[in-house]
Amino acid sequence: MSEKNYVLKVDNLSVSFHTVSGIVNAVRGVNLELRKGETIAIVGESGSGKSVTVKAIMGIMSSNEIINSGSIDFVYEENGKQTSVDLLTLSPKKRRNLIAGKRIAMVFQDPMTSLNPTLTIGNQLMEGMIHHFHKSKKEASERAIELLKLVGINNAEEFMKSYPHQLSGGMRQRVVIAIALACNPDVLICDEPTTALDVTIQAKILELIQDVQKKLGISVIYITHDLGVVAKVADYVNVMYAGKIVENGTVEDIFYDPRHPYTWGLLSSMPDVDTKEERLYTIPGTPPNMINEIKGEAFAPRNEFALNIDLREEAPMFTINEHHKVASWLAHPDAPKVEMPKSLRTRIDKMLKEDK
Repeated sequence: MSEKNYVLKVDNLSVSFHTVSGIVNAVRGVNLELRKGETIAIVGESGSGKSVTVKAIMGIMSSNEIINSGSIDFVYEENGKQTSVDLLTLSPKKRRNLIAGKRIAMVFQDPMTSLNPTLTIGNQLMEGMIHHFHKSKKEASERAIELLKLVGINNAEEFMKSYPHQLSGGMRQRVVIAIALACNPDVLICDEPTTALDVTIQAKILELIQDVQKKLGISVIYITHDLGVVAKVADYVNVMYAGKIVENGTVEDIFYDPRHPYTWGLLSSMPDVDTKEERLYTIPGTPPNMINEIKGEAFAPRNEFALNIDLREEAPMFTINEHHKVASWLAHPDAPKVEMPKSLRTRIDKMLKEDK
């Protein structure tokens, strides 16, 4: 992605946790870029560091968490002037008041745990506006009703008096999205926003986020396991494994021309109604214990295509094209030619044919 016009740039971010068993290196040198109006997705198995990365952006950190290195540059407009700030240099208080929930907002996985069960929906919607913009209760209430209508809730005035337990899962998630949008953020982070919802409601929530994004011109980061969601919503995809980005590119690059064996595994494990296989593919083995020092490529013990060098050295990022990069020794000019699994090649060819 081009350097210009980015709203968020994460450079060499490393995050660790101090535990009784030792230091867990959860995020190891992550680089990300997000431009205005774009959607990027971060995908990978549980424990790959996706949520830790975005929580570092938000400033949501546990007491045993340490930022070891890196910067998080955020570009925003204030009084008609473009301003850039490294979020990691701000004090927790300044970050809460200036950025978190105001300019960068987050939609969490489970709406029931995101909402306060003792407050009405109206009070929870108005809270951020009153705190950040010092709006009167009347102004905040009018804006809250507008936001509920924006997220597809028609009887908004009555809805304001409801409590979270009185709503369905889909309605609660709409409310959480409305709360996230209350302070007109530049960036919306969605951490598995549809996991707790049934399939039909999932599609509606994804359409809603896309619709809101177009209307407001905001940038979106999706954290998800679901590659089906990624295919529908993302412009760019970052594949994460063991705390590192191992492949990134446009959604077309990742789905139609994947280069990392881990990406091959993720795509192969997607359910397909036309598959002739009796069992769904699974990536062998388990992710590494991040307390232990990782020698060579973290994915090597699970990689049937691993080269000898994978066991000794970590691969740098090789450039496939302007937008597509991969951290795999298979992309080295002198590496032996290794093709993706035949079943995945067949699936990709089928997808390409359907898209024409």
